[in-house]
Amino acid sequence: MWYSNKAPIIERKYSKSIIHHFKIGSHLGLTINPYQGCQHRCGYCYATYKWSPNFYDKIYGKINAAEILESELNKWKNTSMLPVMISSATDAYQSAEAKFGITKKCIQVLQQYHIPFYIFTKSSLIERDLDLFSKYSDDCFIVWSITTVDEKLRRIIEPGTPPASRIFETINKFVESGIKCCVNIDPIIPFITDGEQQIRNIVNKCQQSGLGNISGSVLRLRYDIWPRIREVLELIDLSWAIKEYEQIYGFQEPILHENNLTVDERYADKVMSSLKYEIFNRNIEFGFEKLMEQISRMKQECPVSLQQCRISEFL
Repeated sequence: MWYSNKAPIIERKYSKSIIHHFKIGSHLGLTINPYQGCQHRCGYCYATYKWSPNFYDKIYGKINAAEILESELNKWKNTSMLPVMISSATDAYQSAEAKFGITKKCIQVLQQYHIPFYIFTKSSLIERDLDLFSKYSDDCFIVWSITTVDEKLRRIIEPGTPPASRIFETINKFVESGIKCCVNIDPIIPFITDGEQQIRNIVNKCQQSGLGNISGSVLRLRYDIWPRIREVLELIDLSWAIKEYEQIYGFQEPILHENNLTVDERYADKVMSSLKYEIFNRNIEFGFEKLMEQISRMKQECPVSLQQCRISEFL
């Protein structure tokens, strides 16, 4: 069940591997997910596939992740590395990180091996490691995922996340410390968070924080995501929009597609044009390709570099 007041069960697990290749469109990369499952309980979450039925309710900390990561990097010595994404399927700085500290240990390994990385998060817990990032600011960046600055909406669509005001407090500290930062407005949810004023409010906050990069995209639908979005629409008295979803996504109930459905191109163009208008009017760059380029130089210039220091020093 997506919406619940019960705290999730948090358990340890041992992993056989930790760093994996991924592909999104034409983009190839490497990713680390120190946790399985997520406490944020976002109704639109893309990571709730059938192989993770207890995604919201059972969180596994991969407690041997740092050791496995070091072992894998040892095997790739003298091999150039793509920047590593932390994390692609769950938040590496969800509350379980306060208990286990697995993400911090993995980052320390990446830094010791001179591997560039970037992090997607919705967390303010990441503040704990501010010094760690500030010492590595040339070769990492942070992307905060923000869907709304409307607190009433946030409590419904992503009840386990911190308020946007708290996240922007964290962003301010990172920007002031010279760490490259970006906000990803993703997903923009039709009829819920797609209003021009709603988008403008987020962009205004980003500008006030001194951010130079904003990205975003419209919600993709899947058979497991749609029932949660439909429930959100009902909870906020937008039941009339259910039929509109069928139109703009081109499906009929029940939705059976295991692959993602994208929104009608005309609708997407309208929403994204609104976002880009707000961004460009403030001299902010859309996307974080340049941030990626800045840290990707290591792909060509710096092969995996074995250090004298080993992860055991951090355990």
